[in-house]
Amino acid sequence: MISFNRTPCTGNEIKYIEEVIDSHQLCGDGKFTKKCNQWMEERFHAQKVLLTTSGSTALDMALLLCDLNPGDEVILPSYTFSSTANAAILAGAKLVFVDIRPDTMNIDETKIEDAITDKTKVIIVMHYAGVSCEMDTIMDIARRHNLLVVEDAAQGVMAEYKGKALGTIGDFGCYSFHETKNYSMGEGGAIVINNAKYNEKAEILREKGTDRSKFLRGQIDKYTWIDFGDSYLPGELNAAYLWAQLEQADEINNDRLHTWNCYNEAFQDLKDRLELPYIPEECTHNAHMYYVKLKDIEDRTRFIQYLKEKDILSVFHYVPLHSAPAGLKYGRFHGEDVYTTKESERLVRLPIYYQLTEEDRNKVIQAVRSYFE
Repeated sequence: MISFNRTPCTGNEIKYIEEVIDSHQLCGDGKFTKKCNQWMEERFHAQKVLLTTSGSTALDMALLLCDLNPGDEVILPSYTFSSTANAAILAGAKLVFVDIRPDTMNIDETKIEDAITDKTKVIIVMHYAGVSCEMDTIMDIARRHNLLVVEDAAQGVMAEYKGKALGTIGDFGCYSFHETKNYSMGEGGAIVINNAKYNEKAEILREKGTDRSKFLRGQIDKYTWIDFGDSYLPGELNAAYLWAQLEQADEINNDRLHTWNCYNEAFQDLKDRLELPYIPEECTHNAHMYYVKLKDIEDRTRFIQYLKEKDILSVFHYVPLHSAPAGLKYGRFHGEDVYTTKESERLVRLPIYYQLTEEDRNKVIQAVRSYFE
């Protein structure tokens, strides 16, 4: 069976994990956590990056830093993972879903402004498949209405919009290093803080409400409980695993892009039968996923089953949040659902991961082509 995903492993993971074990310092903010933070800050030209226990908790931190109050509203797409919405709920906000663009599956920037009320405080954008939302337009809307922007860039590590790394454009950015992502630490993530005024508050929030980060830097002689906080600090074993992959980030990225490009080239003559991914000119993607769109949900079901019979695992993606029980409980859909549900029911993802062999890639290509033949 050709699996849909495999967690990357570059070769130095065990060596670095053993180094952590030998150090007897397994808790977070050690050598490898600092290496990962610094690498992302330098590579992405980010003001400050902090590793977290997951992409979900990075989102939790971002929304808590937005200082929301009960009754405040957050605008977001319905076509996203539950973590995007849960973070806003945790912060006490009401969810306002808007439609997506059918070409990129990202939030439709032309639908945002009409959804703004005097209660709106935050816009959350999710960069689907590592392809950026239309950020210039979204940031312009946010600045004119005095709103904060949180980038859910869980899928966007190493992707760019007009030369800027995803996650560094809004007020906060959130990465995921889950085992399904391009770079993994099993469970883990990072928050990107793009305004220095939030730095200290973020450190306190991440360190159980204490100023321990200042203590570890030698800025104070003891630390104490300062404000509300939680434990968003990953262990060093996870950070060590991630560091081995960040060292090989370009190799992993290029390998995935090669598979993506092979798929895309192989299916060009099928474009009258299935829809291929669209990459806007201003976007540089990271080959997080390769998806195709079938005619409808029935066609997609047949397609997935056909590939399964060929020992190839392909999967659909999100069920729109606004139609889920929690979506109905915590939010509302503003405007008309023209594309969110319809497009979500057509989309299927093909296997793509670091070191997918040429033999397996060709097997996937041949199976897709044979379905239409």
